[in-house]
Amino acid sequence: MARALLPPSFMLAVPVPDGAVGRWVPARRRRWAVLVRVTGGEQGGLRLKSPTGRQTRPMSDRLKLALFSMLVTYDQPRGRVLDLYAGTGALGIEALSRGAEIAAFVEQHAGMAGIIRDNLAHTNLTGRASVHKQPVSSFLAHATAPGFDLILMDPPYADPEIAATVRAVGERGLLADDGLLVLGHTSRRAFEESIGPLQLDRKRCHGESCVSFYRLATDAEHSEPTG
Repeated sequence: MARALLPPSFMLAVPVPDGAVGRWVPARRRRWAVLVRVTGGEQGGLRLKSPTGRQTRPMSDRLKLALFSMLVTYDQPRGRVLDLYAGTGALGIEALSRGAEIAAFVEQHAGMAGIIRDNLAHTNLTGRASVHKQPVSSFLAHATAPGFDLILMDPPYADPEIAATVRAVGERGLLADDGLLVLGHTSRRAFEESIGPLQLDRKRCHGESCVSFYRLATDAEHSEPTG
């Protein structure tokens, strides 16, 4: 018996036939539908809509569970949440399910923005969310304080502007004084412990996927040693 070919990641996925039901499709021509679900909170267990193909890379359930377990130690999620590079909206929806009051989703692709709206409707969270179909850079250029309590960033791993975006978030005052920015990234890419006014607080990796937690640096962290 031939073994099923799995995509090169630990995400749960199923093959979607390209044609008539029951017709065998060579592996190189298959499309993959990534199964995304809410892992906890009021909407826990609900499946979320996701596109077929490999144009998106939703965070795996394993890493998402680890992330939100760590967030509990920061009294998160709570208050106002910003989901940048939102994709299917899974992270922001998870935050709403687990206690955040409202969430803003930023996604530049029209099809993906539509999927976010569908997922919000499916989870009965539309009234607590806003969807912004625009590039993250454009949103940040016009966004104003007061800051968000939790900012979730899971950009494409190869995006060359990740550090610049983290810096822009900090410099524009979009993070509340006691807020937290969570950055999803590959273990093959290192980021500075200090990016603008933000300071690395914690980092956790599962395989090649990592999450780094940044907070606003304190006065002591900003000051330089003397003598």
